[in-house]
Amino acid sequence: MSMVEILEPSVTLSDRVFLRLRQAIVEGKIAAGSKISEPELAAEFGISRGPLRDAIGRLEACHLVERRANVGARIVSLSQADLLELYTLREALEGMAARLAAECMSDAEISELRQLVAEHQERAEAHDGISYFQKEGDLDFHYRIIKASGNARLIKLLCNDLYHLMRMYRFQFGMVGERARLAFREHGHIIEAIADRDAEMAELIMRRHIRSSRVNVEMLFEAKSSLARTVRIGLEPMA
Repeated sequence: MSMVEILEPSVTLSDRVFLRLRQAIVEGKIAAGSKISEPELAAEFGISRGPLRDAIGRLEACHLVERRANVGARIVSLSQADLLELYTLREALEGMAARLAAECMSDAEISELRQLVAEHQERAEAHDGISYFQKEGDLDFHYRIIKASGNARLIKLLCNDLYHLMRMYRFQFGMVGERARLAFREHGHIIEAIADRDAEMAELIMRRHIRSSRVNVEMLFEAKSSLARTVRIGLEPMA
């Protein structure tokens, strides 16, 4: 069942379109960098341009859509440098969130987080080799820790302004093999530091965890670049 289907009847048409479009962008069903055609989307959803434009405006606020003069609205397409900048920002901000969570998180919330990670690990082990990607919201390990920080501005920045943009790239890159297994262990270490109320250690491990993910993304970019160079050389005519 989709998120749109479980919404309360009071949600607006614009809400429904926004959620469907956001999910399609995050999951790559609408390609990064592609142009948004309002007439096509309006026809697909069977709605007027007003609610559609409102939904697109909200996607722009989530940094998933960008508008350019004389070009119109497009799905955001980050360069390698842009994405690595986001990881650097996450390292600092989520490190602080983990520090605050160690001070604020209740024992019940910590127990639920342990259970969540155990379920993620069990599911990943049952499907070894399949890209590891967490569902959104309260089912997301990082999201729960950010929310538990209790800092409203930090929550707004990470959960509203950057959250779905990062989800878009986490979904499309994912984690497989050794990195996924290491990530599970790192999640466990973060939880234990929070449970011990060791704020400094929680921040340190979270920062290292996100830094390792950034390095993993750098390696993926390099691998793709090397493959493209190899293909290009292979297609060049012989002298």
